[in-house]
Amino acid sequence: MDNNHSMMSRRRFAAGFALGSVALALPLPSLALTVGDAKSLIDKAVGEINTTIASGKSQTAMYGDFERIFARYADVPAIAQRALGPRARQASKAQMAAFTKAFQGYISRKYGSRFREFIGGSIEVTDARPLKSFYEVISVAHLKGQAPFDLRWHVSDKSGRLLFFNIIIEGVNMLASEQAEIGAMLDKRKGDINALTADLKTA
Repeated sequence: MDNNHSMMSRRRFAAGFALGSVALALPLPSLALTVGDAKSLIDKAVGEINTTIASGKSQTAMYGDFERIFARYADVPAIAQRALGPRARQASKAQMAAFTKAFQGYISRKYGSRFREFIGGSIEVTDARPLKSFYEVISVAHLKGQAPFDLRWHVSDKSGRLLFFNIIIEGVNMLASEQAEIGAMLDKRKGDINALTADLKTA
């Protein structure tokens, strides 16, 4: 595979995850965790992702596995709240609970479809470092027939548990892009969170 084709494939892969790359910051979490703790969390998550990639399961079964991994290792409520943006403050507790559950399935299928492109490849955790108010765990994605590329995981214990709250794919920021995309989807539904929640279940 020539370099130009490889670069285009990698850019398409990153674009499949997200539409923008403007960084967003969560409220400052505590730093009781260590670099080793953060790296260990992502080592476990990546190990389960690699196992799913290599499992040979059907697409539907793989999506179920990816959702369980996401629920286990990601701060889903924080990501969902950030994705919904200012409108999250206007939602009732019941609405936020329903939206968060639907969003978990939606984002697991979305990112699961991208991770399925790793079949024949893998993700390798290489390093971790403190970054502002959280830790960044650095990993490398190895796709069959393509040059390796960068994935970074942002980890904190703000929720009371050690979880990741963001992924950066070659500079493409999940939190920023999901906020933009969910915001646009909500605007199309004239701010109706219940309608958005219903549609996310089948998206």
